[in-house]
Amino acid sequence: MSESARVCIQVQSLYIESQSSPDEDRYVFAYTVTIRNLGRSAVQLLGRYWLITNGNGRETEVQGEGVVGEQPLIAPGSEYQYTSGAILETPMGTMQGHYRMVDEQGDPFHVDIPVFRLAVQSHIH
Repeated sequence: MSESARVCIQVQSLYIESQSSPDEDRYVFAYTVTIRNLGRSAVQLLGRYWLITNGNGRETEVQGEGVVGEQPLIAPGSEYQYTSGAILETPMGTMQGHYRMVDEQGDPFHVDIPVFRLAVQSHIH
């Protein structure tokens, strides 16, 4: 089993009404990611790649080093959690992507972040 199969990603998203301006097509979402290391050795998150798709199908790619300014080392059996945000021009959209990680030997691997929805609650039918 590869290391990537031993890293579990969970995401919860939330619409931030107080920072949004629907009249100006500005919808602000927060998402909290929990990264669990189910393996027997430590892993380190080096970078991220996001594909953000708004309700009109417009795609935005975001990539960079670490997450929220950190490159966390996640010990076996532990987890790392962070909250970040995204701004869409539509009340609904999706995000997906992957994390670039390395194992204790320094071997790189990717962990897919499954697609999740960003949605204003009143727009979910």
